[in-house]
Amino acid sequence: MLKFVSVRTALILASLTLTPMLAQAKSVWIDVRSEAEHQQNHIDGDPLIPHGNIVAEVTERFPDKDTEINLYCKSGGRAGKAKSALESAGYTNVNNVGSVAEAREARNP
Repeated sequence: MLKFVSVRTALILASLTLTPMLAQAKSVWIDVRSEAEHQQNHIDGDPLIPHGNIVAEVTERFPDKDTEINLYCKSGGRAGKAKSALESAGYTNVNNVGSVAEAREARNP
């Protein structure tokens, strides 16, 4: 039997279905700095997840532990801490890219 659903319900269902697949489809770039630093200088489209919240946020957004995750901050220190935390949580493909400038350069060599 064919059921009709609202457009809103259809969009929610599509989002729930596609989000994990999209998370697995490509590498993820995450800014682990503070909100204030992010507002001053950021890379459009990259999520801001301060390093203190990294495990909870990444686990929710990117549940596949093999997702390639590239982390950056001001100089690499906080990205290194976030990398260690994610590896302790079972993530297997985490990279400390270093600074925002290095993240930009890595994508546009």
